Amino acid sequence: MKNTALTHVHESLGAKMLPFAGYNMPILYEGVNAEHETVRTGVGVFDVSHMGEFLLSGPNALTLIQKVTSNDAAVLTPGRAQYSCLPNNDGGIVDDLIVYMMKEGEYLLVVNASNIDKDWDWISSHNDLGVDMKNLSDDYSLLAIQGSKAVEAMQSLTTVNLSDIAYYHFVVGAFAGFDDVIISATGYTGSGGFEIYCKNDQVESLWNKVFEAGAAFGIKPIGLAARDTLRLEMGFCLYGNDINDTTSPLEAGLGWITKFTKDFTNSENLKKQKENGVHRKLVGFELLERGVPRQDYEIVDKEGAVIGQVTSGTMAPSLNKGIGMGYVTSSHSAVDSEIYIRIRKNDVPAKVVKMPFYKK
Repeated sequence: MKNTALTHVHESLGAKMLPFAGYNMPILYEGVNAEHETVRTGVGVFDVSHMGEFLLSGPNALTLIQKVTSNDAAVLTPGRAQYSCLPNNDGGIVDDLIVYMMKEGEYLLVVNASNIDKDWDWISSHNDLGVDMKNLSDDYSLLAIQGSKAVEAMQSLTTVNLSDIAYYHFVVGAFAGFDDVIISATGYTGSGGFEIYCKNDQVESLWNKVFEAGAAFGIKPIGLAARDTLRLEMGFCLYGNDINDTTSPLEAGLGWITKFTKDFTNSENLKKQKENGVHRKLVGFELLERGVPRQDYEIVDKEGAVIGQVTSGTMAPSLNKGIGMGYVTSSHSAVDSEIYIRIRKNDVPAKVVKMPFYKK
């Protein structure tokens, strides 16, 4: 079990710690609903240092990224980031990731903690181009400072105008007394804010300064349980739940990051899938009666025939209703389609809805 550089801080704050993706991580502080509300209405801080970071550099770095990712990284300019995925050879997804263009010929790839080794091996196996690859995952920490008050609360820590950083853009600059910190508007909560990349030996000091600066704004530490409810309300996929080695990006509603203007891993087969249509689709749904949908619950039609499976579900704190995502047959995937979630042998009525569930 790995620790982050802040594990002892979370323990001293009374966090409930549990294993997550091979790391000892803070899951809860005061409770999911309270922490969720803190981010939606104020500002909260997540330690997400378990995420992986790879630095790819050299004249062929872009060529390699274009080969292994589904999105078109050629549109990136320094200071821009892009959501993408790594398709496998069988129609599924190795991982989803964010590609940052640091400068010409240098890219930072941020991958899921549970897939660090798998992703490294996958990208390395395609690197016949002499691209210099560095795995920085054990050297860097990552804080997600999220919420509607994040910009105002953090502005005193930097001369960078935080309100000028557009979504999926970033700046490398001074923050909380440290130079060369990546300040990135790529949060996964839907409530605004930043993700801060720094070195491990800087993060505890940076954490303390963040909490000093945010004290007047009611800043609080937030656990990964609330991160999950926040991302689900936005309809954001979680690897291992909503996407995996067997789910196609087109089935998962990720056609918008699957660009056939270039060749990439398995692109020909995915292109055929787009032309022929998919047999199942990932949809968002909300329950029409009380209940909490959970991962792996069956989704059935009105006759009780199984038409799919829940991949993520919760009682949404911002909406006070059961919501979820799951794969259903394409014939049941249209918005307002009537479906049922089988919860302990009861078929609870639900309807397919357009995501995100939460709208500001």
